[in-house]
Amino acid sequence: MTEALHFLSLDSDLYARARALLDPEWLAKDAELAPVMPVVLARGVGQDWHKAGTFRHHLVGVARSLALWQQPREVRLLGLLHSVYGNAFVDLVKFDPARERARLRDAVGEKTEELVYVFCTASRAQFIRQVIAGQIESDGSVVLQDRTLPADVVAAFTVVSMADTCEQWFSWQEDIFSTFPDTPHVPQATHWMAALWPGPMRPPSRIYAQISRLGAALQHPALKDRLPMPPVFDHCRQTLAPDAEAAAAALYWSVATQNQPLVHMDAAIGTLEHAVRLNPWVGEAQMVLAQLYLIAGRRTESEAAAGSALQCYSAWGNAWDKRVQWDAWFAWARLLRQGARQGTWPERLDKLNNVALTPE
Repeated sequence: MTEALHFLSLDSDLYARARALLDPEWLAKDAELAPVMPVVLARGVGQDWHKAGTFRHHLVGVARSLALWQQPREVRLLGLLHSVYGNAFVDLVKFDPARERARLRDAVGEKTEELVYVFCTASRAQFIRQVIAGQIESDGSVVLQDRTLPADVVAAFTVVSMADTCEQWFSWQEDIFSTFPDTPHVPQATHWMAALWPGPMRPPSRIYAQISRLGAALQHPALKDRLPMPPVFDHCRQTLAPDAEAAAAALYWSVATQNQPLVHMDAAIGTLEHAVRLNPWVGEAQMVLAQLYLIAGRRTESEAAAGSALQCYSAWGNAWDKRVQWDAWFAWARLLRQGARQGTWPERLDKLNNVALTPE
């Protein structure tokens, strides 16, 4: 018997917080982050390439998730500044750690600057390996080769690592960095197709399982109450199996690339429904499913799927499928939910070009 399909309920408070962050000027209105942004922008972060966008795009995206997750000031600032001293994964040194720590300290305060410095200089790879393996001491500390991170730092680094990873990961990075957090040694000349940026822009198929295990580590008794729990994966109470993530991504992509029978939509609907069963924690498969339900006249199911997609978008603050940015996915899901509620979805293809969102 096929497992029943369950959609997530839309949390009205979380949804309201996410909608506020759709404003492109949200960072300029944040009283604690706004004064720091000009200091970073002056170092050219808006011109630097970084994974699926620019370095500014990445830093703001990480800070957006942390703001959505209601993290305290020092953690949100850590997200905004998390690589400015460079690190083992990123050569973008925006502040020289040998000469300019005082400059950053003046901008953000001693405690936050110290967090940023340690985040950039400690072994991120070793930290992530140990946290997902459950190698956390009874007091919440993590012992690395060159230092011991206390519980408050472990909690902050775990939350920021979750936001950092979800913001930037897509298939190009997955292919060239295939064994993360270990460093792969794959010759570029042999695997030249994987090197061609940005590649096919598939969503990731193996990293959200890792993010879920980072989140689960926050349930450690010495870490659990140190920071607000991110709302992803049922407030970090659930984990995603790697094989389920990979299968769900493949199923979603087969529909997204129209590798399905195009005469009847039954196969596409069934494929997406199974993808959602395997991975209910990202919104894109549910959003596409909502549109297919709506076309098929299944308005009640469409509204449920669109609401569940919005819950996922509201929980992450970043897109899983990075062909389109988070705010655009969010906007289309809202349109689908509106269409399901009002029964106004266009019947002609050309009319899709001018659907409009009405005030909620």
